[in-house]
This record gives sequence, structure tokens and C-alpha cells, in this order.
Amino acid sequence: MRASRAALIGVGLVSALINVLYLAGPFFMLEVYDRVLPSRSISTLVGLALLVALLYAFQGFFDFIRGRVLVRIGSALGERLAPIAFRALVQLPLLAGPKADGLQPLRSVDQVRTFLGGMGPSALFDLPWMPLYLLICFAFHPLIGWMAAIGAILLVTIAILTEFTARRASRLAQDFGVRRSALAEAGRRNADVVGSMGLAPRLQAVWGAANEQSVLHSQHVADIAGGLGALSKVLRMVIQSAVLGVGAYLVIAQEATGGLMIASSILTSRALAPVELVVGNWQSLLAARQGWRRLKEAFSMMPPDGERLELATPKRSVTVDNLSVVPPGSSKLVVADVRFSLGAGDGLGIIGPSASGKSSLIRAVAGVWRSVRGTIRLDGAALDQWSIEKLGSCVGYLPQTVELFAGTVHQNIARFAPDADATAVTAAATAAGVHEMILRLPKGYETEVGEDGTALSAGQRQRIALARALYGDPFLVVLDEPNSNLDAEGEAALTQALLGVRNRGGVIIVAAHRPSVLAAVNLVMIMQDGRPQALGERDKILNKLSRGGSAPVDVARSNG
Repeated sequence: MRASRAALIGVGLVSALINVLYLAGPFFMLEVYDRVLPSRSISTLVGLALLVALLYAFQGFFDFIRGRVLVRIGSALGERLAPIAFRALVQLPLLAGPKADGLQPLRSVDQVRTFLGGMGPSALFDLPWMPLYLLICFAFHPLIGWMAAIGAILLVTIAILTEFTARRASRLAQDFGVRRSALAEAGRRNADVVGSMGLAPRLQAVWGAANEQSVLHSQHVADIAGGLGALSKVLRMVIQSAVLGVGAYLVIAQEATGGLMIASSILTSRALAPVELVVGNWQSLLAARQGWRRLKEAFSMMPPDGERLELATPKRSVTVDNLSVVPPGSSKLVVADVRFSLGAGDGLGIIGPSASGKSSLIRAVAGVWRSVRGTIRLDGAALDQWSIEKLGSCVGYLPQTVELFAGTVHQNIARFAPDADATAVTAAATAAGVHEMILRLPKGYETEVGEDGTALSAGQRQRIALARALYGDPFLVVLDEPNSNLDAEGEAALTQALLGVRNRGGVIIVAAHRPSVLAAVNLVMIMQDGRPQALGERDKILNKLSRGGSAPVDVARSNG
């Protein structure tokens, strides 16, 4: 908003000119009734008509300019906010957990931009000029001034009443709308489960309940805004007519002229018009205010994106020191007191029962989740000392649930880099053992994967996601259940890919249930209840487990 300050000041100045020019109509009527008609001067009438026509032309021009500037302020604000809102959209689930509002940041930007491009801001800029019109009414006659002032107080009271009565309903309508959208998106993304298990009627009932509440509260807001808007419109007409009646009385009592009577009526209508317009646009004003509040809340949760010194590409070590992790949006500790140090060429396999903390540890090491205690360091530098772009080029991550983005195979492997090197793309695919498979696709590397990769099988998605993790030869490659959808050929290719990372001096950390992937690592950690139970050489740990013994933690290795 500070960047638009000059434009807003300009809108304020233009609004001042417009509101001064609005006086042309009342004063034209005053002159016609009090000067032209008594004198019967055609030349005076023509002169006044030409003058007021010119003033009306300027008024229309400035009003047109103001509208265009407000639209462009909204567009410029949207252009500046949209990238930050998108970053909030992809980061909030990692900071606030699944309760984050999904697409709400982008919707909030649209709400603010739509309001700035509507009639509401113009009315807000005109509102401060109401006292000027009221003072002129008092200058015409105190009785006319008091009538206009009483009308203004009544209309402002209606505006305040609209604020208090519609605010809660508007907030609830948006909350239920978010819930409705989340349910619809979940149903769409899991259409195969919904269809195969006959869940559609039940999910429709849950969605219908949220939709009913959203519609109900939206209708309540519309009823309040519409009803009070109609009341304000009728009240303005009543007050305008009352001022006309008072003016007629003053004319009869010879305390005012006919021109003053007509001018007072028009001036009162003009004084009250901004309030009526504000009440009529209150629904969009509420939506914009709530959108602005939600944006501020979302942006306040995001970590600062300041400039960071560009560090050299890590080549030596990965150190995890006393790491503890809490999932976003939760208060439960799922990983506690994990310590280990890996050098170039090391591979660590993390095993343990379900809910032992393997995936949570993997997410923290990959930089997806933030730790509540302890640090993760690459060549001695903590993760938060790296810029997002630099850290992303140093880390390859394959999550347990593979997601590809709508686009080509080439784009997905290259992480949508606009200047991706084709040689690096094919090298990553070859390292993942997926190059030949891609060539057999209908258009090879230019094959569209579809939304969420639905044009590919689960195994193909997983192997292409592995190639994406290996793109650019990252120093640290972190994988969570990378063989869950692979056949024997795919597992063999995965093992060779991980050995390839180690052979070039990289570090791999892999969580697995199936032991076949452990062939590519030299170290194994056993996790249970979020804590490390054993850490040491792979063969020693596995031999201990096979004999049914407990594998002690290798303190020397865990301390680096």
C-alpha cells in the first residue's frame, strides 16, 4: 500500500475536485431560479448553461480518471501481493498444518483487488466531503442545515448498524465456504476411492451441510446489506423531500428564495449519497476487509525472506544435532534428540515400525518441516542460513506420497527451471534408471503427465520423481519409502541410483520398510517412538536384529 501512496493521494486530490464540481448543479439551479427567471435574461441563461456544461464535463472526466486509477491501484496491488500469496499458499501447510486455508490467500487478493475496482472506494473518498455540503446547507438556512444533519446522522447510524450486524455472518460464510471447497477438492483428488467404495452419497451429505451453512450465512449478509441499503435509499429520498418541504415553507415565510429551496434539496441529496453508496457496497467492503486481515495473518506466519550470503555448494558433511520435531499445527513431539553426522559418500537407512518418526525426521532433514530444537547443517551451515533457491539445488527430496505437476516429463524432472539443461535432464533420468522408460512414452520427454501425474502409473510417477530428486546432482538426497510402488526392475534401478549418488560424493538418507533399499547404504538407524534406538554400520545393526538382539547406539558415529 505504501508503494501506491502517491496514486492514492492523487485519487484524494481528484476526489476533492469532483466534490467541488458537484456544487455546480445546485448553484446552477440557484442562479436560474433567483436570477434568470426574475430578469428573463436569455443571455444569462445561455452563459450559465455553457459554464455548467463545461463544469459537468470536467466532473465526468475527473470521475472517469478516478475510476481508472483505482482499478489500476487494485491491479498493481494484486500484482505485488499475488506472488507473496502464492508463496504463502505453498508454505502455510508446512507452517500451520492441514488446517491452513488452501487457496484462501489467492482468493483474499482477488477480494481486495475487486473491491478497489468497484464503487466502494469512490464513496469512501467522497464521504469526508459531507461536512462541506452540510455547512453550505447551514449557510442557506439553519433549519435546512439541521434537516440535512439529522439525515446524515441517521444514514451513518445505518452504516454502523450494517457493520455490526453483517460482520459475523460474513466471516462464517467465508469459513464454511473454505470448508466446502476443501471437501470438494478432497473428493476430486480421491475420485477413485470415492467411486470404488460408494462414498459419493456420504461425502455429498457432508459437503452439502457445509454448503448449506455457507449459502445460509451469505444469504444473511445479503439480506442485511440489501435491507439496510434499501432503507438508506428510501431515507435519503425522504430527507431530500423533507428539505424541499422545509424550503417551500421558508419561501412562503419569505425567509428563502425558490432557487435556494431547489438548491438545498439537491445539495442534501449529494451530501447523503456517499453514505448510501457505502451501505450498498458494504458486502464487498466486508469481504475486502476480511481478505486483507487473512492476508496479514498468513504473511505474519511466514519466515522472513531476507537476503542471505550465497554459500558455496556443500561437499563435505551433513550434521543433525539434537534434533526435535513437532508437525505443523500440532504440539506433539514426534521426533526427539536425534544426532548423527554423515560425510561425503555416506548413506543412512532409517528403519522402524509405523509411527516411529521416520517420515517426520525425513521431512525435517529435507527442510520441509522446521525443527523446534536442534539444528541440521550442511558443511557446518544451518539450513536457515541458505537461500531457498540455493538449498533447493543442493537437496533432492522424494516424499512418501509422490506428486507430479501438470506439465511435461521434461519440466517435472527439471523442477520447472525455465533454462533447464537438456543434458542435465537426461542425465538425471539415466541416473534414476528411467531414461529408457521415458523414451517409450508417447512423446518421450515431452509427454504431458496430466494433473497430479494421472497420465502415468504409480511406479512411473515414483521413478520420474526420483529423477527429479537427482536433477542437478544435489549433495543431499533424502527419500521416504522410495520403493513403495516399484517392481523388481524399479528397485534394482533405485539401488543403482543411490549407489551412484554415494560414488560421486553425495549423501543419501532413506527411510524404508522394505529392506531391499538398504543395499545402497552403509549405515542404519533404528527409530522407535520418535527416538533413535540404534545407529551404526549396516551389517552389524542388521545382524543384531536378525539374531533378535538389541542393537546399541554407536555413540562415536552418532556424535560425528
